[in-house]
Amino acid sequence: MAGTIVVTGASAGIGRGVAERFLAEGWNVALIARRADLLRAVAGASDRALPLACDVSDAGAVDTAFAAAAERFGRIDVLFNNAGISRPAGLIDEIPVSDWTDTLAVNLTGMFLCARAAFRQMRAQRPQGGRIINNGSISAHAPRPGSVCYTTTKHAVTGLTKTLALDGRPFGIACGQIDIGNARTELAAKMETGVPQADGTIRAEPMMDVADVAEAVLTMARMTASANVLTMTVMASNMPFVGRG
Repeated sequence: MAGTIVVTGASAGIGRGVAERFLAEGWNVALIARRADLLRAVAGASDRALPLACDVSDAGAVDTAFAAAAERFGRIDVLFNNAGISRPAGLIDEIPVSDWTDTLAVNLTGMFLCARAAFRQMRAQRPQGGRIINNGSISAHAPRPGSVCYTTTKHAVTGLTKTLALDGRPFGIACGQIDIGNARTELAAKMETGVPQADGTIRAEPMMDVADVAEAVLTMARMTASANVLTMTVMASNMPFVGRG
């Protein structure tokens, strides 16, 4: 049964694909990202889409956006906590400290703030409860070379997911994590031309369509209140994740 979902990072890539799929399935969708013009393009003419320009690392802006979503649709059933960034690869002693702080602000603090706002609403609404789906990464399991900032945040997201899954139990709030590998987006386009491997070579990698990711998120969102997908890995079938480096 359709409900209301908040999608962060909804202006492009995985977030846009998920938002468009949920709209097609009849859900109310609150769209969060920094670029209002891009959000309006995703929303189109749908009266079930609510574009909300918001920087997820800004606590006040996040609280305002989630309050607007709850006011418009009456409740929040699902959060797809998806907004994230990555910075150029490099060794830890060569990476600017600003790359670390920027990545931490969006990928971890942003995740925390959005989960916090969703949890608050889900705990207060009647009927009580909801579901938070955090976008982790294959990097939550194994790093790529030179990815210390991004990989560290994605490992931390796993701790956030597990803690929310525990703390949400008394309030009917489930939390799960989807770890995605090689979805075809603008951000990941370079993987089809060649990316560094653990053995020092540079090779192109197999990709999958964003529609496959959207289908997986929809499956997690549709679970009954008595069931939860705690972790799901969805990846291009032949990408070099399972195997020796």
